[in-house]
Amino acid sequence: MNERYNPREIEAKWQKVWAEEKAFACEMNRQKPEYYVLEMFPYPSGHLHMGHVRNYSIGDVIARFKMMQGYNVLHPMGWDAFGMPAENAAIKHGIHPAKWTWDNIANMRRQQQELGLSYDWDREVATCHPDYYRWTQWLFLLFYHRGLAYKKKAAVNWCNDCNTVLANEQVVDGRCWRCDSVVVKKELEQWFFKITAYADRLLEDLKELKGWPERVKVMQENWIGRSEGVEFSFDVPEVGEKITVYTTRHDTAFGVTYVVLAPEHPLVNKLIAGKPHEREVRAFIERIRNMNEINRTSTETEKEGMFTGAYAVNPFNGEQVPIWIANYVLVDYGTGAVMGVPAHDERDWQFATKYDLPKRIVIQPQGAELDLASMTGAYDGPGIMINSGQFTGLDNEAGKAAVADWLEEKGLGKRRINYRLRDWLVSRQRYWGAPIPIIYCPVCGIVPVPAEDLPVLLPENVSFDTGAVSPLAQVEEFVNCTCPQCGGKARRETDTMDTFICSSWYYYRYTSPHSDTEAFNSAKANYWMPVDQYIGGIEHAILHLLYSRFFTKVLKDAGLINVNEPFKNLLTQGMVIKDGAKMSKSKGNVVSPEEIIGKYGADTARLFILFAAPPERDLEWSDQGVEGAFRFLGRLWRIVHHYAPVAGAADESYDPAVLGPEERELRRVLHSTIKKVTEDIGERFNFNTAISAIMELVNALYAFREQTAAPNPGLVREALSALLRLLAPFAPHITEELWNQTIAQGSVHKQAWPSFDPEAIKVDEVEIVLQINGKVREKIKVPVGLDAKELEAIALAQERVKALIADKQIVKVICVPQKLVNIVVR
Repeated sequence: MNERYNPREIEAKWQKVWAEEKAFACEMNRQKPEYYVLEMFPYPSGHLHMGHVRNYSIGDVIARFKMMQGYNVLHPMGWDAFGMPAENAAIKHGIHPAKWTWDNIANMRRQQQELGLSYDWDREVATCHPDYYRWTQWLFLLFYHRGLAYKKKAAVNWCNDCNTVLANEQVVDGRCWRCDSVVVKKELEQWFFKITAYADRLLEDLKELKGWPERVKVMQENWIGRSEGVEFSFDVPEVGEKITVYTTRHDTAFGVTYVVLAPEHPLVNKLIAGKPHEREVRAFIERIRNMNEINRTSTETEKEGMFTGAYAVNPFNGEQVPIWIANYVLVDYGTGAVMGVPAHDERDWQFATKYDLPKRIVIQPQGAELDLASMTGAYDGPGIMINSGQFTGLDNEAGKAAVADWLEEKGLGKRRINYRLRDWLVSRQRYWGAPIPIIYCPVCGIVPVPAEDLPVLLPENVSFDTGAVSPLAQVEEFVNCTCPQCGGKARRETDTMDTFICSSWYYYRYTSPHSDTEAFNSAKANYWMPVDQYIGGIEHAILHLLYSRFFTKVLKDAGLINVNEPFKNLLTQGMVIKDGAKMSKSKGNVVSPEEIIGKYGADTARLFILFAAPPERDLEWSDQGVEGAFRFLGRLWRIVHHYAPVAGAADESYDPAVLGPEERELRRVLHSTIKKVTEDIGERFNFNTAISAIMELVNALYAFREQTAAPNPGLVREALSALLRLLAPFAPHITEELWNQTIAQGSVHKQAWPSFDPEAIKVDEVEIVLQINGKVREKIKVPVGLDAKELEAIALAQERVKALIADKQIVKVICVPQKLVNIVVR
């Protein structure tokens, strides 16, 4: 056994062995409990970054730990391989997206293998492979046949730089989530998935997700945005039309002093036609239409509006109120119109104040009296209804029910549930994505591609200078086809699918990745699913995680799976930051995983990144911390090397009763460490404290070496065997090497996880602190289990204590058994 730790040599050796032996391959096995651990698969950008290393290292620890606990572990990896960066690279470098993508996959796969990750590489998938996107297309048709995929013309979010449509969830602060360009509005015929049909279930079933961070569940709840209110209409006599509004504050209906329409509302044209200020209003409408809707509704965005010149009649009191248009009302949210109640809604207050519109108080708080002259903002709390006709005097909550009843009795309105969630826009005007499997026939209309004709393959001869038109639309041999129903001339859909469709079901494909007759085998999916532990960034809370839940519910309704939710437990890891900022090339603070692995080894990189912070918190990069992890592995190597001859010649059967004091203490530390590491990994994912406990065990072995010249061989073997198994999930290469050199041939990762002996961790004595007036004056060891009176007597009998309190009066003695005694004197 070499005396010096050489990570480069041993890591390459064991990676080769694991690959040749397919060490982490798995199949269904009903003799063992199953466990499915999954990190979110990456986009193949070309190189791993430290965020990847952290994500994969967390998952690998869990997978290896569960394997050693006797679980049948599924731990796969693949590639979210479609998307705009490949197309942008094609434009910039003149390389085909397919070559760029597959080259990047090859490089990143190599990097992952150099990290020693325990993936079943036989299950690898790539969403850009025809064997995968054939089934993505099949699933699109499943949604279509179930009435969940439809096409309509709509004002969509458009990124001019990426030349494609974005879903609402892909617009961040008014900018493209990928390239950060300003997003504008454009009218296009687009395909949608009817996710709103599942809004209630997506909301209600969040209660099932006990193992999800509360923060993620709240984000989804707010995005779905369920509300209960009423819908009623204002007459517009001038044009003989009605304006329908939805509100959850119908208790304030008598306080309406204006009505606001979205600039895109179809009634606006009628209201402004022929008016003196028509041109100015139309210019305002055009400007607002190009604003992103998230910006329009942001509390930080200034509210802008214009008077249409028309009036509506409030059905509650017959009053005429002006009709305005404003940037904060969206045509596809609610009814595209809202009632303005400035005294009881802060946004309305600001708008009314800016444009000098009337305000009317209709809710008075209990025990107080509002006065418009002294109000500086809206009152939106509970209270008693006033100035509200027959409802005056009612508590406003009771008033809501009474107003709703009145509307329904009079036939003027109805109760309604509304959602913030909009249907999922899935069309993209790009090449590098799964083609939408639809054909347009002048005779038959919209015709789905028959399942037996899938996949609809991407053509290779494409041009990427087509601007706002999909590159596929320029490939005549792709576009022109035959209608599968009538046999006549037809044309293909030239949009591709949002790549989030590809990633909404990949975890099912892993369960039977080589099937060429179905997207996944239901029996295998039901065996493995749901994913027991899913790991990824918080940034996917609304996009990927919501879409995946939607897909799972559709698949269950279609009878393909039994599970209702895809991910049982979710861990959202923090970012890796350096110099106080997220690593990025623009900031010049990027640390390359390859450089760290090349200099220190993969085990050091893994150990540091798992030790530096709890997984859910941001991790501050530290070069000194990396060096410290490397030094620890060197210490581990040397202490195992020192005891190898003893451990190799012994077995673990020995009588603990024959151990000396130092040996008993080492055994106590050993079994305490087993207990703590097991709990820290299995119950809390506190990897940092687990590693810290292992480091303390190594320190205890060094101290033991100094104290004991001829240790019990069985104890030494037991200590080294447990130490290597405890560290194996964190540092798989060095522990594999040391196990084979010291304990036995075969993989440490196939060994049973160590268990602790409760008797071994009991102590006869405990150290307590002696304080005088709260200041520590002494530390002593006392027998375990003393009560407060016994502890007090021992403390007061200490010579140092007697000397310090000799001329003072004892006021009281505070005893905390097993911890401290505080003597209060004056």
